[in-house]
Amino acid sequence: MRKIHCLNPISSLGTDLFTEQYEMTDSLKEADGVLVRSASMHEMELPDGLRAIARAGAGVNNIPLKACSERGIVVFNTPGANANGVKELVLAGLLLAARDIVGGIGWCREQKDNAEIAKDMEKAKKAFAGREIKGKKLGVIGLGAIGAEVANAAAALGMEVYGYDPFISVNAAWMLSRDVKHITAVDSIYQECDYITVHVPLADKTRGMINRESLGQMKDGVVILNFARDLLVNDDDMAEALASGKVKRYVTDFPNPKVMQMEHVIVTPHLGASTEESEDNCAVMAVKELKDYLENGNIRNSVNYPACDMGVCASVRRIALLHMNVPNMIGQISSILASADMNIANMMNKSREQYAYTMVDLETDIDEATLEKLNAIKGVMRVRVIK
Repeated sequence: MRKIHCLNPISSLGTDLFTEQYEMTDSLKEADGVLVRSASMHEMELPDGLRAIARAGAGVNNIPLKACSERGIVVFNTPGANANGVKELVLAGLLLAARDIVGGIGWCREQKDNAEIAKDMEKAKKAFAGREIKGKKLGVIGLGAIGAEVANAAAALGMEVYGYDPFISVNAAWMLSRDVKHITAVDSIYQECDYITVHVPLADKTRGMINRESLGQMKDGVVILNFARDLLVNDDDMAEALASGKVKRYVTDFPNPKVMQMEHVIVTPHLGASTEESEDNCAVMAVKELKDYLENGNIRNSVNYPACDMGVCASVRRIALLHMNVPNMIGQISSILASADMNIANMMNKSREQYAYTMVDLETDIDEATLEKLNAIKGVMRVRVIK
């Protein structure tokens, strides 16, 4: 019986996929797998038996990746599952920034007791006049699942869309509208676009990428949208750009004390993926990833180990090894199996930076002594018997 622990409420559309081979547990200590959304795991003591963590969402800042990798715990996320929900909010942000809809709504609320509101609004509405987004230049930085959908939708609305992503995948490139202009230098987006939206993960290279230097290259009156990660924008530099008029509007889904003191900011309380559909999609994808790994050893959408898929085992036994990506690892594994007179029916090895994953299907069962030898190989973090 495999035990699953939920650190946050997870949509029943996902958890209902667990069969009678699984049991939901309130105890993290006895969990084989964990489902999580926003709960921080950095201060948690992870049990030795924990094999995988599935994040029902894209970002994994709340999970201690290094510690998990070193202990052979595979961490999954659900890229693209909430893409449509975020895309729709980005489009709403574009429209809110182009037209002072928020100001207009505020004015109407202030006039709730004004019997002459129908007459007064004809003069008042001039203060809230805006511009149409059709024909304006939008720069999309990051063309992953969300960025590509934003780019395509904006192009369909008549915007001139520039997309930048030096690491764009083949699948993302195929999904991108031919109307989106693929830019090879991000500086071109900074210099030419009326609206700029960022859709990149938070990393050392992207932290604070919207800063005094990049803002200085932009058009006067540019609009910046951030529905990706709070720390992609340097708040002090953004405040200065807003005060000077360099940036006309900053639209963000990440309120914090500094942002809330800025003028000309439109802030939402992290609503990007807060739709029933997104939560359902993320839950379903996370559970499927977790099940496929626990039952078959397959890895899809992991953020710390390589993708590796051998389908369902058709041999007598499947073993899976999480290990460091070092020379002669495959040779050592094969030698130990051969010395125990075990024939390999199928084998796959994949690597990702310093970590690697090997799956082996055997024509015979494997004994405890051989498993101990595999576990004793220097650089092996975990050996699992799948079937």
